[in-house]
Amino acid sequence: MNILLLGSGGREHALAWKLAQSPRCSQLYIAPGNAGTAGCGRNVALEATDFPGLKAFCLEQKIDMVIVGPEEPLVKGIYNSFWEDPAVRHIPVIGPSKTGAQLEGSKAFAKAFMQRHGIPTAGYREFRLAQLNEGLAYINAHSLPIVLKADGLAAGKGVIIAQSHAEAAEVFGNMLVDRFFEAAGDTVVIEEFLEGVELSVFVLTDGQSYRLLPEAKDYKRIGEQDKGPNTGGMGAVSPVPFAGPVFMEKVINRIVEPTIEGLAEEGIDYKGFVFFGLINVGGDPYVIEYNCRLGDPETEVVMPRLRNDLVDLLEAVAEGRLDEIDVQTDPRAAVTTVAVSEGYPGAYPKGRPITGLPKGLEGDVLVFQAGTTPREGQILTNGGRVLAATAYGDTVRTAASASRAALTGIHFQGMYFRKDIGYEFE
Repeated sequence: MNILLLGSGGREHALAWKLAQSPRCSQLYIAPGNAGTAGCGRNVALEATDFPGLKAFCLEQKIDMVIVGPEEPLVKGIYNSFWEDPAVRHIPVIGPSKTGAQLEGSKAFAKAFMQRHGIPTAGYREFRLAQLNEGLAYINAHSLPIVLKADGLAAGKGVIIAQSHAEAAEVFGNMLVDRFFEAAGDTVVIEEFLEGVELSVFVLTDGQSYRLLPEAKDYKRIGEQDKGPNTGGMGAVSPVPFAGPVFMEKVINRIVEPTIEGLAEEGIDYKGFVFFGLINVGGDPYVIEYNCRLGDPETEVVMPRLRNDLVDLLEAVAEGRLDEIDVQTDPRAAVTTVAVSEGYPGAYPKGRPITGLPKGLEGDVLVFQAGTTPREGQILTNGGRVLAATAYGDTVRTAASASRAALTGIHFQGMYFRKDIGYEFE
């Protein structure tokens, strides 16, 4: 089977590593990929949103399946673009339709969907510019803290937790009047703040049935003990120790199954991953957000714990027979620690040489590349999040220790990583 994987981050390196293990995978292409994915298949100089270029490539290379890593091409409708084109309709795209991707692409859409299907989430209201004064009055009467979310995709920066009414009003104006997030902030969702511990639950669905993948918990803050500004993710752990059978039964009955059933009831085409961003509030799960793809850096711990052939799983999704397959999970813990560039999540330099990288991906420690690029025999930094060192262990604590140790042998100028990923479970 010839497979095209879209994306260029650590998530895609982990997916490429897993796909390349399958005897079913004849040729793996990654568009555009990074220096790490080049060791798993062949990188292709095409952007994940270049639909005409991708379709032409699929026909030239006789691609049998397209797997979409990041959210942007899904929200822009790559599934529909392929399905509506007779030349490439036969090629399955693993990912939801444009409407299904609105679970991530529009927070207002996701909130209304949850409300229709009785899925537990924070109370909310949404406002547009014409409702500015109404929104300000709502903010002034709201309990603190107040969560404000730009409705659309905002590169992970569109969620602000305001600690005062004045701060919330300023953020509200920044989004709607000053358009800090451009069109993504034309609608603002204001939510109640939920106090608890977050985790991520991942599901594969063929539109009717579903299979649960290993859960994970990521760490967004740049500083240790979860201090400082939010990032795209500084590390992740799997399994999540508090997500035991009783809690997960609540997740399945109250959230996962109503979501999958709701998509089917509404006639929304959805063949791919559903990422449930959850919060545990006193033992009860609530949905913070949906994502229409796997998370990053969670994929770097979920894929190592998945024992199934990923190609077999995804083919079952495409053919609507996922109910025939059982997911097998490695009982060991996996922890990933992300090494980032100096200055991240603000401005950061690129082009710094990386030394000490292992030659391959095998054994109990796996170093996935994210913001990297090859040049003249070297591998250089090319992003904010550069590497993710994943290690197995009998416990989260031992896996976390091995993950950190793996990064001590790797170097690039200004390299930084948190030394406390999984701290609350050690």
